Amino acid sequence: MSEPKFPKTLAGPSRRAVLAGGAALTASLFAPRHLRAADYPTAEVNTTGLAVTDDTVTIGILHSITGTMAISETGSVQAEKLAIAQINEMGGILGRKIEFIQEDGASDWPTFAEKAKKLLVSDKVASVMGCWTSASRKAVLPVFEQYNGMLYYPTFYEGLEQSPNVIYTGQEATQQIIAGIDWVAETKGAKSFYLLGSDYIWPRTSNKIARKHIEKLGLKVVGEEYYPLGHTQFNSVINKIRLKKPDVIYAIIVGGSNVAFYKQLKAAGIDMTKEKPLLLTISVTEDEIRGIGGENIEGAYACMKYFQSLTNENNMEFVKAFKEMWGEDMVIGDVTQAAYLGPWLWKAAVEAAGSFDVDKVREASPGIELTTAPEGYVKVHENHHLWSKTRVGHAKADGQYEVVYETADLVEPDPFPEGYQ
Repeated sequence: MSEPKFPKTLAGPSRRAVLAGGAALTASLFAPRHLRAADYPTAEVNTTGLAVTDDTVTIGILHSITGTMAISETGSVQAEKLAIAQINEMGGILGRKIEFIQEDGASDWPTFAEKAKKLLVSDKVASVMGCWTSASRKAVLPVFEQYNGMLYYPTFYEGLEQSPNVIYTGQEATQQIIAGIDWVAETKGAKSFYLLGSDYIWPRTSNKIARKHIEKLGLKVVGEEYYPLGHTQFNSVINKIRLKKPDVIYAIIVGGSNVAFYKQLKAAGIDMTKEKPLLLTISVTEDEIRGIGGENIEGAYACMKYFQSLTNENNMEFVKAFKEMWGEDMVIGDVTQAAYLGPWLWKAAVEAAGSFDVDKVREASPGIELTTAPEGYVKVHENHHLWSKTRVGHAKADGQYEVVYETADLVEPDPFPEGYQ
């Protein structure tokens, strides 16, 4: 079969790549950049009253530490704290060490909005690393736009959004949903799909895009079901899947529900290693597999841009540093890596702008490149999403993914793909 057809790609870093760190705490890939605060007077680099002093700059971290989404979001917090520690080890940003205020969105969308307002209005943070679900992002977006804050959002999502107040460090639909379906159709000859999702905006919109693309390819959707966040009883839909006999179970279940779904799938006798049906997910990273158990998801496929098993030097340094900080038994998933990029991209934009002011950081962001991202190399597009590679991983019993496919070049982000809106 021919190679899946992906959107426009970009090869290799250009000459103006920003060398923005990304190595282990004890062994940076690059020498620290000694930018002295005295060369960047606070009155000049902070003209809008942000939480910036002569010695420090304060940012916000806003994720779910409690509730059903904690299984997914804890890794993002850990990655962001690692990046902050590494940046501070290198001398900080414009000679200032980063301090952070952490808030718990508690898997509740109104709480996310409330905490976002606190961080921007009361704490006057210079930027926020946060959110996971599209529901939480949609809840905070009006707050960031009203108070002109800058959010670095790490999760793969459905696209159909572009805000001047958000840098999207995860992939959008063309880089994941459409690309993954192309791969499974071209490589595995899949012709029928059963769509599953948690019941909120990201899975519903993602499956709407998936359905359109499946039908555009002349293939068939034989079922579509949604369940509330935290749902744990999947035996009924598993029986429906057995009756419909789809070639692919396309699963977008999030949070703690994944544990019940995959255990019940295996208990029902569906052996994913036989690929009859094949299971393709865009929501289960290594973080979720920690809770699911590798033995319960072995044989499934995931379409992501990052897997912990990547063997490039950047990633090996990142994995080493992450485990040194958080424990040898920790794992790193796609969103965790994308969350790690947030502080580095913000640092690069602040230094390019020579200012912490949000308007100036926004203006400096498009074109920023990181040659040291664990996933390899990324570049900020004018639409505030990242050029990234698309990869497909095959789940193993040890809880890791074996990369079985990746694009040769970076895939251009297109949050508003024609015909899918």
